[in-house]
Amino acid sequence: MALVDAAIARRAAQLADTGLAGYKANAHGFLTFLAQMGDQLDEPPKVVRTDELAVEVYWRAPNLSKQRIVGRRDTLLLPTDIEYHQDHLAIVQNNFPSIIRLGNGDEVQDVPHPLSAAGRAAYDFAATDSFTMRTIDRTFEVIEVKVRPKDDRKPRAVGAVYLDKSNGVVVRMAFSFTRAALKDDQLEDVSVILENGLVAGRFWLPRRQEIEIRRTGSWMDFPVRGIIRGRWEVTDAEVLEPQPALFYAGPEVVSLPEPQLKNFKFSGDILASLPGDVTLSADDDVRRVQEEARALVRAEALARTQRTVPSARGISDILRVNRVEGIALGGGIARAFGGGFVAAAGGRYGVSDHAIKQQWSVGWQRADGSGVSLAGYNDFREAGDEAEVSRIRNSIAAQEFGTDLTDPFAVRGVALTWDAGVQWGNRWKLTAAREHESPLGVHAQPASGRYAPTLNVTNLDVSRVSLDVTRTSASPILGFSVRYAANVTYRRIQEPRSLGNVELGRVSLSAHAERSFGTDRLVLHTTAAALSGVRIDAAFPQYDVAFGGPVTAPGYDFHSLRGRAGISQHLEWQTTVAQIPVALGRFGRSSVRLALAPWVQLTAVDGRPADSQSRGFFPSVGIGAISLFDVLRVDIGRGLNNGRWTFAFDVTRDLWPIL
Repeated sequence: MALVDAAIARRAAQLADTGLAGYKANAHGFLTFLAQMGDQLDEPPKVVRTDELAVEVYWRAPNLSKQRIVGRRDTLLLPTDIEYHQDHLAIVQNNFPSIIRLGNGDEVQDVPHPLSAAGRAAYDFAATDSFTMRTIDRTFEVIEVKVRPKDDRKPRAVGAVYLDKSNGVVVRMAFSFTRAALKDDQLEDVSVILENGLVAGRFWLPRRQEIEIRRTGSWMDFPVRGIIRGRWEVTDAEVLEPQPALFYAGPEVVSLPEPQLKNFKFSGDILASLPGDVTLSADDDVRRVQEEARALVRAEALARTQRTVPSARGISDILRVNRVEGIALGGGIARAFGGGFVAAAGGRYGVSDHAIKQQWSVGWQRADGSGVSLAGYNDFREAGDEAEVSRIRNSIAAQEFGTDLTDPFAVRGVALTWDAGVQWGNRWKLTAAREHESPLGVHAQPASGRYAPTLNVTNLDVSRVSLDVTRTSASPILGFSVRYAANVTYRRIQEPRSLGNVELGRVSLSAHAERSFGTDRLVLHTTAAALSGVRIDAAFPQYDVAFGGPVTAPGYDFHSLRGRAGISQHLEWQTTVAQIPVALGRFGRSSVRLALAPWVQLTAVDGRPADSQSRGFFPSVGIGAISLFDVLRVDIGRGLNNGRWTFAFDVTRDLWPIL
């Protein structure tokens, strides 16, 4: 506490050293707006807009600051009219004033600084670690001091400050905020990291800064998140006689006229210059700040405001078309209670089958995403390991042309799920369920063509235990951004045609890897599955490894390649062939990229003994075209082993979770 008191006294004097009258530095930063989608919001976020800024930084004792934006360029990859708050366009001086505000008070407001007179009484402090820094002629011992609020129901910071043991000067700050500090209900969390560097062997001045602001929607529980990431590097710091006091009059952050901003010479392409970890699911430093905040305070103090909201995980939960239900209308409601308890219920009515499907769940969840839930359902489940098309594309094709690329069957049951949260870079889920499976019939009529029959599923009573593992780590593997989902399932089946129970095991893997080479990109996608058990040749088509369609085997009919085991490997090279400038009205200007993606794919299936046509290797070749902000994709392909030409048109897979 003596060290904390020294730090508070040092900041109250507003002088890090009596010899520091002023300084000048240059700051180079990226301000990036990203969108993230996926059931657990673990998928890598997609860049929507990036601004690169060059700022001249001036400071004069005791507390005068002026920052002048001298260079700015941006790139818009998806239409958005987002406007950043002025304080996001510059660095934080003096490690924040005594009252912390962000977003001009619209994001974080009126939080007492831990190292202020008010903070001394508002926080608990604990020295938890130390390290030594050495220069040519000096040694510094730095103490890590954890900070947590005495009352976490009030607007407070949560995290750690790193102090020079000899004089209490701030070397680093890393913190998040309690729920009460966040002014916008849509804010999920705000994380800030400020690092100082030693200048002239005496003065700790800003060196690196990072801020992350995450928002999620509040109308529906669509799995969509907006992220603002600011990254700053401060260089060329010089201790010098300050500018006259009049220079600091007016707003702290000012900007040169736009023509002069555009004349600033940045190096390289803006997207190529973007820090590599910006597009990852979570930066490791920010994740540590969030995890430490959860460890220091109650989870409820960081949780979003609890209320009842309409519930839908995607547009197709509201409206869809398939050959069983015809047009199906649905919706639901979700309620988050105090203490991490949540409940949800939903349903859907098929116009053609005149049947109601429903689901309900109750559960308890920690702020880190781990928890337990109990669910009941009477709904459809789809056979196969990968969706072949987006639901919205499938609905249009099913309604107009009778092309329904789903294999549904009915499932009624209850399931208990334990979500272990993120461990070792993966999310782990264990589910135990008791279910009844039954066939479905075709009830709808398309506008043209005719529907294929549904799966010939036998009525089964099934006990199931499943383990799902999903990669969430931000760390690349051999330069590749990698994500995967693996499943291991054990089933004990009571089947009327057999004399006893049937035990089946099944494993599956879906993996996606990308690596950039300049503006080009290498993309790999793998789907694999295998079935094991005493009676794997029994007629359980819903458990088959089933390939065929735009994703698992282009150029072959939907799920026409069926068997006990199989793997499908896709390899493509995406290269930009044109950048077309477009005006987007109030959204600004952008350029529409046209990329060509030649690809090859090999699918191997171990078919059943009675079906030799589904055994062997099934290669495919083709080319794709990606455009309209990388949202739309067209593919033409050919199956080379008794396959055919196919044409596929869809939105890119990044958008499938909300469609």
